[in-house]
Amino acid sequence: MSKLWDDLKQNMKEWSSAAVEKAEEVSKVAVAKTEELTKISKIKLEIHQLQRDRRKQQEALGKLVYGQAKDNNMVNFTGNTEFYSHVEEIESISSVISEKEKEIEKIKDEYNIQESEVSGNMEEAQVKDELSEAGEIKDSPESE
Repeated sequence: MSKLWDDLKQNMKEWSSAAVEKAEEVSKVAVAKTEELTKISKIKLEIHQLQRDRRKQQEALGKLVYGQAKDNNMVNFTGNTEFYSHVEEIESISSVISEKEKEIEKIKDEYNIQESEVSGNMEEAQVKDELSEAGEIKDSPESE
């Protein structure tokens, strides 16, 4: 009976030791993945802000073109520095967005992260932001 008891205790120690090792391994993987998801989410927020900036530049460019065409009957913008500054800014922002999207893809490939693991929270934030831009929701309770 004593031998059986000693064997049982030894097996329990081995099993618990293996379980602890596995739990540590799983938690390390979870922490690493969480860190990478956080990095991706941060980059996606930066991209979203850049897209807003690009939209504002496109809107300003459109207003400039409309105003010039309507008021001055001018549709040729050769030499118009204001026109080209908007175009250059839009191109610059688009380039930064592309770099950040590549950075996200690199992180996702390196850590085997699926888009579905990242996109849920970002879509919710974008909807809220778009509604806020449209004036349909308030930013804070104090503004009501």
